[in-house]
Amino acid sequence: MKEITIKLFQMKKIFVVSVLTLFFCMTSCDEFLDTPSYDTLDTETVFKNEPSADLFVQGCYRNLIHSEMFYQLGAGETVVHSAEDGTTNNSKYNICNYFYDAITPYTVTTIYKEQYRIIESTNIAISRIGKMPVTDKTKSMIGEAKAIRAFCYYNLIRIYGDVPAVWTPLDEMDADDPNTFYPKRSPRDEIYDHIIADLQSAVQDVPWKSASGYPTAERLSKQGVYALLARVALYAGGYSLRWNLETNDPSTLKMSRRSDTNRADQLYQIANDACQAVINQNENRLVTAQGGKSGFEYLWYNFAQRNFAATNPEMLWEIANLGPNTNSDFGVYAHPGSRGGLFGSRKALQFMLPTYYLSFDKNDTRRDVSCTSYSVYFLNNGSATDKWVDVGTTYSCIMPGKFRISWCKEPQAAAQRNLNIPVLRYSDVLLMYAETQNYLNNGPTGPARNALLEVRTRAGIGSMPIPVGKQAFEDAIVQERKWEFANEFNLRTDLIRMNRLATELEATKQSMKDLSDRKNAYANISTHRLYKFRYDAQAYGDPFLAVQYIDLTDPAEIASIQSIPTAAAQYADFRAKTASIAQAHGFTVAPGEMWYPVRMFEAYTSAYNGNARKTVGFTGGFNVLQIGAIIYTKPTGSAENGGTYPNWIQASDGSDGLYYGFQANKSELLPFANKSAGHPMIDNPNLTQHPAYK
Repeated sequence: MKEITIKLFQMKKIFVVSVLTLFFCMTSCDEFLDTPSYDTLDTETVFKNEPSADLFVQGCYRNLIHSEMFYQLGAGETVVHSAEDGTTNNSKYNICNYFYDAITPYTVTTIYKEQYRIIESTNIAISRIGKMPVTDKTKSMIGEAKAIRAFCYYNLIRIYGDVPAVWTPLDEMDADDPNTFYPKRSPRDEIYDHIIADLQSAVQDVPWKSASGYPTAERLSKQGVYALLARVALYAGGYSLRWNLETNDPSTLKMSRRSDTNRADQLYQIANDACQAVINQNENRLVTAQGGKSGFEYLWYNFAQRNFAATNPEMLWEIANLGPNTNSDFGVYAHPGSRGGLFGSRKALQFMLPTYYLSFDKNDTRRDVSCTSYSVYFLNNGSATDKWVDVGTTYSCIMPGKFRISWCKEPQAAAQRNLNIPVLRYSDVLLMYAETQNYLNNGPTGPARNALLEVRTRAGIGSMPIPVGKQAFEDAIVQERKWEFANEFNLRTDLIRMNRLATELEATKQSMKDLSDRKNAYANISTHRLYKFRYDAQAYGDPFLAVQYIDLTDPAEIASIQSIPTAAAQYADFRAKTASIAQAHGFTVAPGEMWYPVRMFEAYTSAYNGNARKTVGFTGGFNVLQIGAIIYTKPTGSAENGGTYPNWIQASDGSDGLYYGFQANKSELLPFANKSAGHPMIDNPNLTQHPAYK
């Protein structure tokens, strides 16, 4: 895939396709007319035969998922949260907390530009290939381009709502028509219906992966297009923030489905049938346990290792990233954090809410894959001869784990993890199918329960009761999607399309306060944990999953470790005490093995926690983590914070610390940026702003 995209973008005439970004970013028609044109010679060169046309289509995948999609918008869904440095007043943290602004701008801009750049490229592909002789290959390429275009519109609508819709290449449009260069918003339902029809056409022409000859899921096959059709249809039939496009009146803002309820039901049926087609084809399955790893762990370890043979059964579509020209920064944000050593100094810029970490059943194998309660840090001074440790963390700094640095192949540079970006998995097909069956039949059918059970069984929680009522089953699907798809940047808008965002955010804010106060569901939660001391292997491909720990609940055991010695001469006796506790819990403690306590509700940097780490050898830098200081230096417990909530849970003035900007019937969609050239509202005078941000 790397070589193909490089060749494509080295073609001088093809490269000007990227200039077509001016479609929405230019400031005058004169500037566009001065730009080198995409002319007849280019058409003859690029679309003279199927191989060169195929290169063009493959180039349409380039930058399809921009970093804003996972860095800014991949958090705030009650699972992942921003962990920026310094202050809670920065763009990523504010967007995570639904504090949007069109001027600052606390919004996203590059997604808009990039999606329309790709839409223009797909428009060209669809038009030009449509003029070539009709063959199975040309029909497949058109179907692929339509699917890519559909994905772009799906992203734009779920972020901005109604957006401009353009289906024709720029050079085929009327230059005298002002709408050519300054298109207005189009009703989202019309766009959805168009791209759904495109996807229904595409699944007829794109081959099944088994017949495609594609070695990976980096190109869309029939099952990928079917899964995309199901996802888009669910969004089209689901809830979204709507308003009167003619008046742009803020009083018309409301969360609702489309007014045509029959069409909404049809869309759920379309999604249902698309999922069923993938299931019935029987080419795909969930990756299951192998080599001593759970299925979920085996999937994501091999995903990080680019072992496509192991992941292909489940991955229906992933975006290729390999090499200096195609590598995104996807893998440098969501990870456990590393300080120096082989992996370099990389900060985790996102963390997992402790309520999410604690929501997993004890048998659920997904928790320690999606969440890490450790970070990689040096033991003493970070010199070349130093040792690195997988150091246990507190509740306020549980970090992402699916894309951990140590699982990856060695990168070309620190900012290039060579990680593909997951888009669609077979587990998503199963859960979408369970959802549509529940919706269409006013309650879960046998196939719906079986689909949910299949996902849960792979996770190790197949014995968990499955609800029988429609609403209870939907609740279970919402939670299951959280457990299954953390850090895959769709959960936020999934909650919106199910009209669950406001209630889920409120419930999470209250749960975090309950956890902080250790009451209600968290009344009996352990406050102390013993972590086993472990050196980090400092090797790419290290299969290590999680630091062993013991949650302490016995008052006598807790009392025995309350006093941490500060004199080095006393460390050995203290380590013997923690080792005896580990043995009492069934662990065999070999000579030289050490355990150290952590007060989980205190900050990682608390005196107790810092002194405890000293007992096992930490010296220089022992009280620092590679994650934003607004997180690891803060406690989780209110008692540990002087009787008030930490400010990341609730501000000192009593206002929200989590999701503080959220306003129902406003924050479900972002505003168009409106500050400077290059922003949609500046470059296109025909665009109207989200009415709540006028």
